[in-house]
Amino acid sequence: MDYKYDHILIRYGELSLKGKNRNTFIKQLHENIKKATKGFPTLEIERQHDRMYIYLHDEDANQVKDVIAKVFGISSFSFAIKTNSDMDEIIQACMQTLPLQEKKTFKVAARRSDKNFPIISDQINRMVATSILKNSEWKVDVHNPDVKIVIEVHADATYIMTDKYPGAGGYPVGVGGKAIVLLSGGIDSPVASYLMMKRGVRIECIHYASPPYTSENAKEKVMELARLVSGYQGDLLVHIVPFTNLQLAIYQNADESYAITLMRRMMMRIAAGLAQNRKALAICTGESVGQVASQTLESMVAINEVTNLPMIRPVVCMDKIEIIDLAKKIGTYETSILPYEDCCTIFTPKNPVTKPRVDKCKQYEARFDYEALVQECIENVQSIWVHPQKEEGDLF
Repeated sequence: MDYKYDHILIRYGELSLKGKNRNTFIKQLHENIKKATKGFPTLEIERQHDRMYIYLHDEDANQVKDVIAKVFGISSFSFAIKTNSDMDEIIQACMQTLPLQEKKTFKVAARRSDKNFPIISDQINRMVATSILKNSEWKVDVHNPDVKIVIEVHADATYIMTDKYPGAGGYPVGVGGKAIVLLSGGIDSPVASYLMMKRGVRIECIHYASPPYTSENAKEKVMELARLVSGYQGDLLVHIVPFTNLQLAIYQNADESYAITLMRRMMMRIAAGLAQNRKALAICTGESVGQVASQTLESMVAINEVTNLPMIRPVVCMDKIEIIDLAKKIGTYETSILPYEDCCTIFTPKNPVTKPRVDKCKQYEARFDYEALVQECIENVQSIWVHPQKEEGDLF
C-alpha cells in the first residue's frame, strides 16, 4: 500500500479547558476552518471530541498549512498518515514514509486511545523502533531526537506524525461576542485588533476622517491595515466617520489644551452609538498608559465617563517595543509607519492637558450642540466591507 501524509491533525489546546462551552467552541472552530480553507474545494474536515482532522486529498499541503496557522483556537497541528489500526500496517507506513537513507536519531511515542487494541503503548514503541533499527542506520535518542514519531491509535484508524507546528492559540473568533475597534492608522490599534480576535471576539473597525485636513492616502492606509488584520477573522466591516465639523467645533469652543480630551470623548460617544446599532458589546482602543498626554489614567477617566460600555485596551501595559514586535509579526508595521496625517495628529495642541477634569470637559461641551454633531456623524458614516488579500494564509 502507498502511504503518504494526506491528513492534518488539529489539536484544540485551550478549548480543552472549557467544560460546558466546549461543543460551542469546537463548532465555531470547525466553521472558521471551513471558511479559511474555502479556497481548497476538495478538503474534508472531520471534528471529534479531542481532535479535528483535515483530509487533504490532492490539495497543496504547505498552502493549507499556511492558512491553518492563522486560525485562532488551534494549539498545534501536524501532518499525518492515516492507516488501519493494525500493527503490520503501522510498521509498514513508518518504514515507507521515513527518510531512512539519512543518518538520524529518533524516538517513538505511541498513544493507545483505543483500549481494545491488543498491544499496549510500550510494546508499540518497541516494535516500531526495532523495525527501524534493523533496516537503517538510525539510532535511538529519547531526550533530543532528530525525529519524534508520534503514533495515535484510535478505534477507527491510526495516525502517524513526525512534525508538530504551533497554531495561533487563543479562542475561535466568534465565541466572545463583537466589539468596535478604533482604528487610527498607527502601530497600536491593529495590534489591539489582533489581540481581541485572539480572545475569540469578532471585531468591526471605526475610523475618524477629517477631510480636507486628512488625505485620501490616510484613509487608504487604514483600509490596508484593516485588510491585513481581516485574515484572522474573515470579512471585516470598517466604518468611516466624517469627523471634520465636530472636530472644528471643539477647537472653536474649547481651550486648546483640552481639545484632545474632548475629541476623544466625542469619538467614544460616536463609537458607543455605532456599537448600539451594530449590536457590539464593547469598545476597544490601542491606548497604553502614559504613552501620550491623552493616555494618562486621569485622561482615561475623563474619556470613559461618556459611555457605560466596557472599554477594552489590550496593549495598555505593553512597552512600545513589544507592540512594534507584535506589529511586525502580524505584518502591519510597515503600513502603520507610512507618514500620513490622521485626525489625532492634525491641530495638535502645544501643551495638551495631562490631568483633565470631567467638570471642565462638561463646561466646554456646554458651549455648543455637540449631541447634534455626534448624531450627524453616526448618520453619515460610510461602512465598507474589507476582504483579506489573496495571499497565502488570507483565504477566508
